Amino acid sequence: MKHQDYCYGGGVKDWNKLLQKRLILDDLRVQSLQARIKNMASTQTRDVSDDRLPLTSGVELGTLNYIVTVEIAGRKMTVIVDTGSDLTWVQCQPCKSCYSQKEPLFNPTASPSYRTVPCNSSGCQSLAFATGNTGICGENPPTCNYVVSYGDGSYTRGELAHDQLNLGKTPVDNFIFGCGRNNNGLFGGTSGLLGLGRSSISLVSQTKAIFGGFFSYCLPSTQSGASGSLVLGGNSSVYNTSSPISYTRMIPNPKLSTFYFLNLTGINVGGVTLQDSSFGKSSMLIDSGTVITRLPPTMYKALKAEFQKQFSGFPTAPAFSILDTCFNLSAYQEVDVPTIKLQFEGNAEMKVDITGVFYFVKTDASQVCLALASLSFEDEIGIIANYQQRNQRVIYDTKGSKLGFAQESCSFT
Repeated sequence: MKHQDYCYGGGVKDWNKLLQKRLILDDLRVQSLQARIKNMASTQTRDVSDDRLPLTSGVELGTLNYIVTVEIAGRKMTVIVDTGSDLTWVQCQPCKSCYSQKEPLFNPTASPSYRTVPCNSSGCQSLAFATGNTGICGENPPTCNYVVSYGDGSYTRGELAHDQLNLGKTPVDNFIFGCGRNNNGLFGGTSGLLGLGRSSISLVSQTKAIFGGFFSYCLPSTQSGASGSLVLGGNSSVYNTSSPISYTRMIPNPKLSTFYFLNLTGINVGGVTLQDSSFGKSSMLIDSGTVITRLPPTMYKALKAEFQKQFSGFPTAPAFSILDTCFNLSAYQEVDVPTIKLQFEGNAEMKVDITGVFYFVKTDASQVCLALASLSFEDEIGIIANYQQRNQRVIYDTKGSKLGFAQESCSFT
């Protein structure tokens, strides 16, 4: 078992501190998702050829999320892929306050097809449901201004606009997106974010007439040069899966309809099926924008106990941030790691890839942690995060309201 980490720009002096900060911010995202869920709960298709976009880890741009490159008005933009949010946005000039990004800022004045969205339009009105914040009417002209806040304290503010979006070889005319003039947070050196949620303003909904509400991805490891893919459209012939696709239904929730929910019916660790009364009784959120999977406390306790039982021959190491099950494997060339399988309604199963089981805090393997964590309370919503989705083809069929899993090695350079 080998692992290698790469630092953004080569200028990070203390990688461990940076990792710890990112896990803390990942925890803040989870807390924000839980709060948003509670707040929301209390309050004709043509099938064209699909597009396959290279998808990579954002580690070299300073983010633990995954990134793709799209074009807006012919200008390349590298953006974070996020199934847990809806509005696609990029940083724009002139910018009141922008974080540092790798590519030049998008310049709306250089695009003859760029238009702002009026504040009385349906697109502006959809912001309240999609982002939790209503559109704000600007002056001269009365354009629609937006505000989106994320769980880790990051935010973007600007005006809603539309322009031509190119996804591979497929153009999307009059695509609505956010032109960010005031942005800050943990976006690394990316240009913005690609919203793959389920509201009317998301990429999935805006391209439904083109791709039929289908998309899938394979998330690679963080190894430099490793590339997976984001496939838009339902053509399964482009997948490189090594196991049959198993499907589970998306759990409907009218009050939380922008998220993707699944029914987790069981977990198997090293061939042992865990026993917990909460299996099959509460839905789990699948999210490409959260890094570490969170389980309800009793469920996590059962998984931790079984994993430690099967991995008891190895020395322990101190906990790291939200990760409390750690080992010192520096003296070992090879180890047998217990398999982890997540089981869903309809006999669907996702076998967690070996790269998604352990989080290497230290590259010499002296501190290697089980890459799952516990929620604070039993009534919080569990989250299946991107670390555990590595080397899987995860298929979203919003038309059929189902989600599929199949093994696919996409981490090879």
